[in-house]
Amino acid sequence: MRVFSGEEVTAAVRRLAISAACDLEPDILEALLQARDRESSELSRNVLELLLENADIASRERLPVCQDTGIAVVFVELGREARVDGDLSVAIEEGVRRGYRDGYLRSSVCDPLTRINTNDNTPAVIHLEPVAGDGLTLRLLPKGCGSENMSALTMLPPSAGKSGIISYVVEQVVAAGSNPCPPVVVGVGVGGSFEKSAYLAKKSLCRPLGQPHARPDAAELEAEILAGINEKGAGVHGLGGNNTALAVHLELFPSHIASLPVAVNIQCHAHRHKEISL
Repeated sequence: MRVFSGEEVTAAVRRLAISAACDLEPDILEALLQARDRESSELSRNVLELLLENADIASRERLPVCQDTGIAVVFVELGREARVDGDLSVAIEEGVRRGYRDGYLRSSVCDPLTRINTNDNTPAVIHLEPVAGDGLTLRLLPKGCGSENMSALTMLPPSAGKSGIISYVVEQVVAAGSNPCPPVVVGVGVGGSFEKSAYLAKKSLCRPLGQPHARPDAAELEAEILAGINEKGAGVHGLGGNNTALAVHLELFPSHIASLPVAVNIQCHAHRHKEISL
């Protein structure tokens, strides 16, 4: 049995929180470069250039890419042959607390009724999944609410089929307009139950950008949705063009015979996320 200390977890989450706020992943930087080079609108091309410049300044100066440093969503994969010495949730919360404090990141988490700020960006939203082996993987997504607020979920009738899924996702992204700061990354969860589809949509955002689903029919559906979104021409920040979305990531789960849940979770152009395996 491999044992991880609580302090190891805390230190790792702290690093992830600061790095996610300041350093865009190479795949998102490459996607923004490619979007700039293929952009049909001169105005949107200029905006993409500014987004790349902003990312460069943020990384060099250790400043947040965006003032909205988000609510911390942490996906945890804990091996069945491993355990954490102490309370895993407490260790993660302390890592978030230290990361937002030491990185001078905005604390945006508050009570949903009183709206009183917790002042340290905790609690985090933690998803724990047991996996094979003796490892521990932590994935942190700081979700800003310009994009998070554009999330949506519906319970389609099974007869809606693939065309219904495509129509629903495209409509939601287009209706979001400039609110989620496009070009966006679109997470889609199909199947399961009400809450499972939402989980799948968000977890899909952890996949390397643009990596197609392993199932050919699911990968084809991702491509069709992406094409459908970009054909609408909303473009970068709603200014027109052919780059409303950079990628669509879709995850599937078996559902009840009478149900077809579909959830959409949108990520802004920065697509901030970091992961570490301990």
